[in-house]
Amino acid sequence: MSDKRKPLPVVGWRELVHLPELGLSGIPAKIDTGARTSSLHGTVIEELERDGEQYVRFAVDWDGERHVCEAVHVDIRGITSSNGKTQRRYVIKTPLKIGDEEFRAEISLADRSDMRFPMLIGRSSLRRRFVVDSGYSWLQTPELKTTKGHKP
Repeated sequence: MSDKRKPLPVVGWRELVHLPELGLSGIPAKIDTGARTSSLHGTVIEELERDGEQYVRFAVDWDGERHVCEAVHVDIRGITSSNGKTQRRYVIKTPLKIGDEEFRAEISLADRSDMRFPMLIGRSSLRRRFVVDSGYSWLQTPELKTTKGHKP
């Protein structure tokens, strides 16, 4: 029996990603197969309800600008961060675009102000969509030159 699945696109250990419904594009993101959930640096401003759906309004401070965004609020979950501490975080669901692939992703809102990347892409967003080559950067980011190695 032959395998007729098309090969998955390859991402490097960092890529520029887009969140079109939030009006955010070119966000530097670290690809992290050790993290289950993707996360975005966001500060929750308020919860609101519209047409019977729960929304959350939040601020994304990135690239010297404050972007105020709204998204459907899916859940508040305990998420264990890289330091081993569990934090209660808002989880939103919004389209995420990496290269030519666009799909709805669950993304937790976290304080990533002390992190180098405002966004982290976890394995639930990568599964069955991408293969990771950790030796390269920007493989799905045509506006940047693909680089080899781990220099930031």
